[in-house]
Amino acid sequence: MKWHFDDFIYGSIDGAVTTFAIVAGVMGASLPSTIILILGFANLFADGLSMAASNYQASKARNEFMEMKRKQEEWEIDNLEEQEIEEIREIYRKKGFKDQLLEDVVRIITSRRKVWIDTMMKEELGLMEDEKNPLDSSVSTFVGFNLVGLIPLIPFMIFMIVGIELNSEAFVYSIVSVCFAFFLVGMIKGKIVKKSMIRSGVNTLIIGGIAAIVAYLIGFGLNFLVTG
Repeated sequence: MKWHFDDFIYGSIDGAVTTFAIVAGVMGASLPSTIILILGFANLFADGLSMAASNYQASKARNEFMEMKRKQEEWEIDNLEEQEIEEIREIYRKKGFKDQLLEDVVRIITSRRKVWIDTMMKEELGLMEDEKNPLDSSVSTFVGFNLVGLIPLIPFMIFMIVGIELNSEAFVYSIVSVCFAFFLVGMIKGKIVKKSMIRSGVNTLIIGGIAAIVAYLIGFGLNFLVTG
């Protein structure tokens, strides 16, 4: 299996946000920790599988679309060769090539079938081929979602194991741990995309924090309405 960090980061952020949103929402509704764990783990596995399956289908569909377009370009080169050569010429004329240099570029590109097709895919259709295995992408997403999404639940698990029912204290630890998780995942994302790690970490922390605050307020509001 080939690990895809972009899918891992995608799953990690979503897992941390959605699981902590559930924790915050349940806390806002003043429900017991057992409810938090039940809903949290249900979200981890159900939503994690859903995201992995969606990523798999999306990656597979993209690969199939790319293959269809490649076959289409192959057919056009085989059956409309002069027209395709002229398209290459026009593409590079717009890039500023002219006279003999333009003709040399066209000749070199069209003399190698794969290069020719790759050029048409990128320059004419705006498609960049991605050799990702859909299964690898989906597994990376699932692992990221569950690994990081578990973090907000750990304090409640520990408190339950030792037999302490202190939801407010566990919630504080959950907030601290998930904030660290958001920031760390954001920093990793920043490193991968070669952006400021600190800024990326802060941005991810803000996004997760907003989702958690909204969920908490909704839970608190619903609890207020129900209990009067």
